[in-house]
Amino acid sequence: MSYVITQNCCNDATCVAVCPVDCIHPTPAEREYRTTEMLYIDPGACIDCGACADVCPVDAIASADSLRPEQQRYRDLNAEYFDRHPREAAPGAHIQPLPLSIATATDAKPATLRVAVVGSGPAAFYAAEELLARRDIAAEVTMLERLPVAGGLVRFGVAPDHWRTKTVDRVFARTARRPGFTMHLGVEVGRDVTVPELLDHHHAVVHASGAAGDRRLGIAGEDLPGSHSAREFVAWYNGHPDHAGRRFDLSARRAVVVGTGNVALDVARILVMDGERLGGTDIADHALAALSESAVEEVIVLGRRGPDHAACTTPELLALGSLSGVDVLVDGPVTAGPEAPMKLRILAEYARRRPTPGNKRIVLRFGATPVGVEGSERAEALAVRGTATGTAESIRCGLVIRAAGYRGLPITGLPFDEHTATVTNIAGRVTDPGSGEPVPGQYVAGWIKRGATGVIGTNRYCAAETVATLVEDHRRGLLPTPSAAPADFPALIRRRCPDALSGADWRAIDRHERQRGQESGRPRVKIVDPAAATRVAAADRAQG
Repeated sequence: MSYVITQNCCNDATCVAVCPVDCIHPTPAEREYRTTEMLYIDPGACIDCGACADVCPVDAIASADSLRPEQQRYRDLNAEYFDRHPREAAPGAHIQPLPLSIATATDAKPATLRVAVVGSGPAAFYAAEELLARRDIAAEVTMLERLPVAGGLVRFGVAPDHWRTKTVDRVFARTARRPGFTMHLGVEVGRDVTVPELLDHHHAVVHASGAAGDRRLGIAGEDLPGSHSAREFVAWYNGHPDHAGRRFDLSARRAVVVGTGNVALDVARILVMDGERLGGTDIADHALAALSESAVEEVIVLGRRGPDHAACTTPELLALGSLSGVDVLVDGPVTAGPEAPMKLRILAEYARRRPTPGNKRIVLRFGATPVGVEGSERAEALAVRGTATGTAESIRCGLVIRAAGYRGLPITGLPFDEHTATVTNIAGRVTDPGSGEPVPGQYVAGWIKRGATGVIGTNRYCAAETVATLVEDHRRGLLPTPSAAPADFPALIRRRCPDALSGADWRAIDRHERQRGQESGRPRVKIVDPAAATRVAAADRAQG
């Protein structure tokens, strides 16, 4: 019986490296890897050894005979990939070379490489891991995060009910315990310490700060009260300190989510999910209280183009249909023959469903372009036009969530491409767009490097590419030489930010949250207030 990869695949491809028979694809060396929704196991080649399941950081791999009823379709999904992408090369031909972190040691080692990493999300931690686990160089990493907790979008972006996906934070915790790793939480680069100051104390800076802005729709009424970006709503229900105080009017029966990507599905699902089920997640307490009293019964998920262009991944769409007490429907017919992609076939199934009396519902509607948010003082409706027909319509609703995508923001002193919303770079090396020359010591990884695309594991190979570029520059003597001693930077942080927290403090906060969660049957109860997080860390230091 073969193994099967299921919904919460993070694409970090750890499983690829341990598979003895090359049955997991696409590998990072294959072209499809950059755009794949998930990884797949070839049922005809799998030898049932279980090595992949043992190393999966998010527990997404299971034996086919242990799949739950709602997971059975993943057997077909895995098999279909290989029907559509038959293996033509000999086994092992597409295996990614050994990760940089276990590169062969060499006799000549340059001086210890000191790198500052700005941010604490997946790209930041994967970059730190690549640097610290290498055998061919000695490295020290200083991670800086403006919030009192680490994790980035793993903590503040992944939906609360996707708790297995969040277990990738175990990988980050391992990195944070490596010799040579130092963390400063509650320190904002650009406010508390400047980028030039980072280079006074380090050979290089890796900016992995993600994408903190939103792509706008560019329509009238977009900024009316009741019209919000998905980024704001997701940050609110996930307990991001910057968004905890926001208010979302949940008093209307209908909400509209503009966009058909995974974030749009997350938002729709959270809006109609049963309060009891939400109460078993790590959703922020303030959001749980508000959503438990919500009047929203219907969420329309709006796509400009047809169903064959739905931006969500097949696993997320498949999982959406198994929500208890929620009908998932499609407004209008969807044609999909037996040879059509599974995503389209799933949409066709949803299109054939009929509403169940008493159920809440998510309605996927395609071919409708938003043209304006209507209302005198707040959002009361969304005006749309048929993308193909031009027919105008007004959809009454009390809440509009714009899930048009995340967008990177400029970093002071670095060249920025407004079109791609990324720092200008080549393979992670920041470059001047006019001359093409590198900006000494400056590198990027993650969304600020490549745009807001991909899943958690995509950042692993994105970060590996950046680190390879950085190390090459280090070997060639192209990095600036720090003017300060290694011990000077922690002293600078203590002077500038006496309340800054450390990696040990982060672990103390994590233990506290998990303990509170265990007491109430939840994965964790998040601390949202930075001052409260600081008090928890201080209390732990006092005890130990």
